[in-house]
Amino acid sequence: MLNPEMTHDGPARRCGALASTDGSVLFRVWAPAAKRVDLVLIDRGQRSEVAMKPESGGYFRLGMAAASDGLRYAFRLDGGPDRPDPCSLHQPEGVHRPSEVVRTDRFSWTDSAWKGVARRDLVLYELHVGTFSPEGTFDGAIPRLPELRELGVTAIEIMPVAQFPGDRNWGYDGTFLYAAQESYGGPEGLHRLVDACHAEGLAAFLDVVYNHLGPEGSYVREFGPYFNDHYRTPWGSAVNYDDRGSDAVRDFVLDNVRMWLQEFHLDGLRLDAVHAIYDLGARHILRAIGEVAEEVAARRGWPATIIAESDLNDPRLLHDRDRGGLALSAQWADDFHHAVHAYLTGERDGYYADFTETSRPGNALGPGGFIARALESPFVYAWEESSFRGRKHGAPPVGLSGDRFVVCLQNHDQVGNRPRGDRVMAALDRPKQRLAAGLMLLSPYLPMLFMGEEYGEESPFPFFCSFGDPELVRAVREGRKREFETFSWQEEVPDPQGEETFRSAKLSWSWLEGSPGAGLRRLYRDLLTARREWPALRDSDRRRVWLTNNQPGAGPVLKLERIGEGAGGVLQAVFNLGNRPARIPDWAGDRSSILFRSEAPEYGGGRRDDAAADELAPFEFVAIGPPYWRAFPGR
Repeated sequence: MLNPEMTHDGPARRCGALASTDGSVLFRVWAPAAKRVDLVLIDRGQRSEVAMKPESGGYFRLGMAAASDGLRYAFRLDGGPDRPDPCSLHQPEGVHRPSEVVRTDRFSWTDSAWKGVARRDLVLYELHVGTFSPEGTFDGAIPRLPELRELGVTAIEIMPVAQFPGDRNWGYDGTFLYAAQESYGGPEGLHRLVDACHAEGLAAFLDVVYNHLGPEGSYVREFGPYFNDHYRTPWGSAVNYDDRGSDAVRDFVLDNVRMWLQEFHLDGLRLDAVHAIYDLGARHILRAIGEVAEEVAARRGWPATIIAESDLNDPRLLHDRDRGGLALSAQWADDFHHAVHAYLTGERDGYYADFTETSRPGNALGPGGFIARALESPFVYAWEESSFRGRKHGAPPVGLSGDRFVVCLQNHDQVGNRPRGDRVMAALDRPKQRLAAGLMLLSPYLPMLFMGEEYGEESPFPFFCSFGDPELVRAVREGRKREFETFSWQEEVPDPQGEETFRSAKLSWSWLEGSPGAGLRRLYRDLLTARREWPALRDSDRRRVWLTNNQPGAGPVLKLERIGEGAGGVLQAVFNLGNRPARIPDWAGDRSSILFRSEAPEYGGGRRDDAAADELAPFEFVAIGPPYWRAFPGR
C-alpha cells in the first residue's frame, strides 16, 4: 500500500529510501526544478509507477507500508528517463541502473563495548579495498586485520567506497555518496569490516569526497542545483554550499556524515581536498561537519574524528570556533613528506622545488634543513615565499599540538600520482627506508602508513579506473599524460583503463623470515611499540631539534629530542642524514643508553659487531633514553 502521508521512525536521513523498524519505507527526494516526480518500483520483475506528493522546499515523498528485500526503485522527473536515487544506499547493477532498498538496522553489531581510539593514539593505515587482498572486497580485508594490530596500527583508513562506475577505481570518481561499492561487498560488507575492526581493537576511518562527484553516472544535476559555477575546482564546477538551493545540498552532505558515523559505526572520516570546498556562508560546511560528528560522538559515547586533507597549511581548520576556526580534529601536513622525499630521492620537480637547499630566497636552508624544520613545526611554509606557488604560503600553527597533524612517507596520491605508480619507499635503499621510518614514527605527529610500506612492498599503485563511456576513457588517458608535464619524469604511463594496471597494484603481503622486508617490518613494529610505551613519545608538544654539519667528511646529523609528560624522561633520536659514517655528537647524551639502532642485524642492517658505540653508519639512526625503557626482547 502506498501512502504519501506516511511518516517513518527509521534513520535520521532526510532523503532516500527510509526504512522504518515496522517494515515500511518512506521514499523522499529533493527535486526543486521538477513539476512532477514519479516513483518507479521494480519488484520481482514487475514495474509500476506512482506519482509522489510534492512538499515545500522542492521535496517529494511517498510511503510504502511494506517492502520486500531486494526491492529496486528509481525516480522519473517530469516524465523523463529512470534515474537512480541520489541518496541510494546500494547500486547492485552499477551507477546507471535502479537503486535498491537497504535496511541498515538489520545488521547485528557485536561492538557494544567499543570505546574508540583517542586521537593521540592514532596510527593510521591507508588501504584500498580492491587491491589490499586477493579478493578485493571488504570481507577479504578482514583476515589481515590481526597482522595490522600486531604491527601496532590502531586505525585503518579506507580509501573512498562510494559507488563508482565499473568495478575498479581509486574511489575518487564516486557518484553515489551513500552507496558502498557493490564490487567490494556493498553496505553489508562494509558493516562486517567495521565490526571486525572493532573486534580486533582497531578503529575504522573512511575517506569521503565532498568536493566533487565523478564524471560518469552523476545524475544529481538533473535533480537540483548541487553545483555552482561561482568557483572552479580541478574537477569542474564546485559543489554548491553557499548559493541558492544550497540548504538542501548541505543537508545532503551532513546526512551523509551522520549516516557513516551512526549507521555504519565508523570512527571517523577523512575529508578529501578541503581546499576545493568553497563556502563563503557564515557557517562553513566544514564547521557543520565537525558539529555533526560531535553530536554523534556524544550520543554514542566514543570519538568521531574528522581529519581534513588540505594543502593550504591553514591552522584555521583546527582552531576553536570561538577563535574563528572550524574546529576539525586534525589535518594532513604534507610538508613533512615533501621534505623527507626531496632529501632522500633528490627529486626537485613540481612542488618538491620548494624543498631544495636554495628554494627560499634570503632564508636558504642547508642539507637536511627542511627535515629539521618539519620536525619543529608541521608547516615548513607558514606565510613564507613558495617558489612553486609564486607567492607566500601557509600560516604558523601556533597553539596546536602535534597530534592535530597527520604525516606520512607515502600515500595514495604521492605513489599513484607518479607516472607508473612506483612506490618511492621501495625505490630507496634499505638504510634510507629505515631512516625515513624513524623520522616519521619518532616525530610528534600522527603517523599514517600506506598499505604495504611496513615491509617494503614493491608492487606499484598506479591510477586505474573502469569507466564505460569511451570518450571519457580517452580523456582520462590523455589527461594522465598531461598531468606530468610539470615534472621531468619520462616514464610511460600505464593505461588507467587496463585491467592489468589494476592487477599490478595488488599487494604481495609477503615478508619471509630473514628477508629485508621482515627486518623493515620489525623496525616498524618496534617503533610503534615505543610510541605506545615510552613516556617521551606520548607528549606531542615538547620537542627540540638540532642539526649539525660540522663533522669532517660526514653529512648532516640531526637530533630530535622528545620530552615526556611530567617526569616522563627524555628521548634523544640521532639521525645520520649523510651517505658517509658519522659520530653521535657529544651533546647527544649518554651513549651507554642507546635503546636501539636502525642498522642492527634484526632490522636487516649491516652494522658490524666491532663498530664503535658512537659511530653512525650512513643513514643510520639511534634512540637514546633511560635504560628501563628497553621494551624489546634481547636488547
